[in-house]
This record gives sequence, structure tokens and C-alpha cells, in this order.
Amino acid sequence: MRQMENRSHDIACAITGLQKAFGHNRVLRDIDMSLPSGKVTVLMGANGAGKSTLVKVLCGVHRHDSGEITLFGQSYAPTSPRDAFRAGVVTVHQSINDGVACDLDVTSNLMIDRMIESRGVFLSDRAMRREARKIAEGMQLELDVRAPVSSLGPADRQMIAIARAMVRNPKVLILDEPTSSLSINEAERLFKLIDRLRQTGVAILYISHRRSDIERIADRIVSMRDGRISGVFEMKPPDYERAVTAMLGHAMTDVAIGKMDRGTPMLVLEDVVIKSDRPGISLTAHRNEVIAITGLLGSGKSLLASILFGLEAPVSGAMTLNGTPYRPKNAAGAIRSGVHYSPKDRASNSVVPGFDIADNLTLPFYKRLSRASLLSRTRQREAARGMIERLGIVCQSETDPIGILSGGNQQKAIVGRWMSQPCQVLVLDEPFQGVDIKARRDIGAHIRATANERATIVFVAEIDEALEIADRILVLNEHALVGEHKNQNMDLASMMTQISGRANSAMRA
Repeated sequence: MRQMENRSHDIACAITGLQKAFGHNRVLRDIDMSLPSGKVTVLMGANGAGKSTLVKVLCGVHRHDSGEITLFGQSYAPTSPRDAFRAGVVTVHQSINDGVACDLDVTSNLMIDRMIESRGVFLSDRAMRREARKIAEGMQLELDVRAPVSSLGPADRQMIAIARAMVRNPKVLILDEPTSSLSINEAERLFKLIDRLRQTGVAILYISHRRSDIERIADRIVSMRDGRISGVFEMKPPDYERAVTAMLGHAMTDVAIGKMDRGTPMLVLEDVVIKSDRPGISLTAHRNEVIAITGLLGSGKSLLASILFGLEAPVSGAMTLNGTPYRPKNAAGAIRSGVHYSPKDRASNSVVPGFDIADNLTLPFYKRLSRASLLSRTRQREAARGMIERLGIVCQSETDPIGILSGGNQQKAIVGRWMSQPCQVLVLDEPFQGVDIKARRDIGAHIRATANERATIVFVAEIDEALEIADRILVLNEHALVGEHKNQNMDLASMMTQISGRANSAMRA
């Protein structure tokens, strides 16, 4: 028997008996779900549960095979995203670049719908920029509206994509992992916008697994598993742990942090200044140790990670690797020295769309997998299959195109790329970005299981992620190291004060 939700007169979108298959693969199985007006419905599901397919049906990318969707009581079956827009269903996708046109400036991105609707009518550049500034101000965005979007960072691009969605005055707004690239302040700005939209009666479908997001904004949680609705939780605040259990099919389990026998020092930083006029950073990363470095967006996490991999140079200071001076001039030099680095934002910096899974997994290590200067496909595929098995990457084979994988499985592949070959130091920048809880646990468990092979430094914005994986947690604020904590009976309030910078403000006062 299908699990049915309580329905009421204020339902914006109702889904009944929805089914969708790709060949023999049934992705959506008898979905019954409703989106009430003025409510935030959080949708949770592991990779492969069917979340993305459901969203693509709602926004007109895919046609469903059977079942019914109604919008305010009227039949709804969009044949394209533009059909969905016209009906008032607007989606901000997880992949940031799907929501912006990087080759255009900020004004053109914010006004693109107006430009399309006004074909043949002269539009003043000055008037368009004025209108774009109003839109940006409404979102509290401090941007030069003449700047090309390609020059902006992921957080600003994400806010532009969300601002574009607001211009369309949505009746149903779908947000897919919208805070994955946002700082705490930017996320709170988004949450206040969601609060305003809720008051005006907009139905919001919010896809996320971040506990902090869900506890802040959710009115209800719907869990999916294996293409079906596995749980609906209407209470306020929603029961996060029960929702996760319904999503996974079993109770939540953490990555075990056992007693760590720290090995020899591998990477030592002595007064490394990453930004002028800021204090130097000193730290030692040992073999068989996982260090998490956390901080707000803009705290310097990604800059420090880039310096460790030779993509940026420090202002001053010294680094040693296994007792030898270390200052790589580029990524190739870092790899030769035994330092591997997985950057954040896989869509822009990591995934090679035209390559298959095996090529994406082994790309930096072709020489190691070659014989007589020729890549050995046998060795490459063996290496790829091993990592696919260890990380639980869901695919038919290593020769599948990387693009057919879900976002979480793509993230596993990119992290697996840098774990597929031995190294002395593994640097991971936001390795859990945009993945569900199960994928996060899979990645974290493999990092822990192989920690004795190297020193591991993981840069994360979410405290929960640091607590799950790290032996020590370091805090960056304004490009300086402001705190260090063993992952044992920690004072979380003290850590949060350091992360936010309030401790520094008090000291300066």
C-alpha cells in the first residue's frame, strides 16, 4: 500500500501515483506527495533515491510515465522548463552553473527573462542596470552589476541564481542544496527570504541534508528511498533523526573516531602567512592523523589548501614535508612530492564531462599507470574498479560516462581520484559538498580506514562534518589560526565563538 499524505484545501502542488522509468530502471515508484502553500517541505533522500528525477519532472525536464500532478487543482504536465516557469514553478538547481550564464554580466543574468520577453523592443542599458541594482539590493547583494558572472565566486553565483528565481515571482519554488556554497551570513539571508516567501503563500520544496538548514526552516520533511516516499514528518520542529532513518532504512551511524596513535610528522608549517598583515599559521600534520580545518566562507580555508598544493604561494613562512623543505611551484610539483588535493566545486574544478569514470578517477596518474609511455588500460581499469568498490560508487561499470552519475557519486569519484594512489599528504577541500548523509559516511569511512597511509587535512564549513571525521579540529578566522581542539569532549560553544570571530572581536575590544 502506498503511503499517503494528509491533503488539505491549501495544497499548491499535489502528486499522485507518479512513476518514471529509464529503460528497465524504475526511478520513481508510485510517488504520493503534496506541497502546501506557505510551507517549507524538505525533501531528503540518498543518492539514487529519485530526488533529482522528481525535481526534473516538476520543472519540465522529464515527462512522467504515469500518475498525476496538479497545480492549484489544475492538471500540470510541463513539457519544458519554460512551461514550468509560465505556470509559476521555478527551480534553482544544485549545479550553480545551471542557474547562471557565466559569459554574461550580472545585469544580463538578472534581467534575462525581461530581455527574452521584450524581443524587438529597445531596452536601455542604463534602465536595465538600474532595475538589476534594485533586484540585487532586494537580495542584499553588494555586486557590481556590470561584472561578468565568470569573475565571481561560487557563493555570489548561487545568490544570483536565487535572485533570478525571485524575479519570476514563483508560486512553487524548488531549491536544490542552495546553501552548499554559502557562508553562514549568506545562508541566513536566504532563510530570511524564505521566511518572507512563506508568509506570502509560496510553496517551497527544499532539498537538503544539512541539519542546521532543516532545523532553521523546515515545516515538514519528506524522506525518499529507492524511488518511493519512505516517511512524512509533519511535526515542528521536524524529527531529523527519524527522517534520516526513513531515508536510509536504518538508524543513523557515525564514522567511528577511535583512539588515534599519531605517527611521525609529515607536513610542518612554520609561521606561514597566507594574507598580508595577518599572523602566520603554524601546524604539524602527522601520519595516521585526520585534521579538519573549519571556518566561515572567506576565512582562508580554500586559500590555505591551494598553497599546500602549489596553486598559490604564501606571503612568507616555511613548510617542510617529511623533513625536507617544501614549496611547490605548481600542482605537478606538489604531486611529485606526494601531496594530493581535491578542490571544492566539482562541477567547475574537477569533473571532466567528456571522460568516463575510469579516466576521471585516474587522470592525474596516467604516467604511473603507463608502460613504455603508453597508458595501460588494464591497469587503469583495475585501479578504477578498486576505488569504485571501496567508495561504493553506484554505476554499471568504470566505462560509464561520468555525467550519468548522481551528484553524490560524482563527488565520490573526485575524492576517490586523489585517494586512488599513495601519497604523503591528502588535502581535501569540502569533500562532502552537495552529498547526502550516506555518501558522506561512505567517503568519511574510507578516509578514516586509510588514514595510516598518510597525513590527511580536510577543509569543511560544517561542524558536523568535522566532528564525524577528525582527530583534531583547527579553526580559521580572517586568514589566521584562532583555535585548536582535540575531537574529544569539546566545548562546542567555544569553537563556534572562534569560528564566528566573536572571540577575536572581544580581544580587540
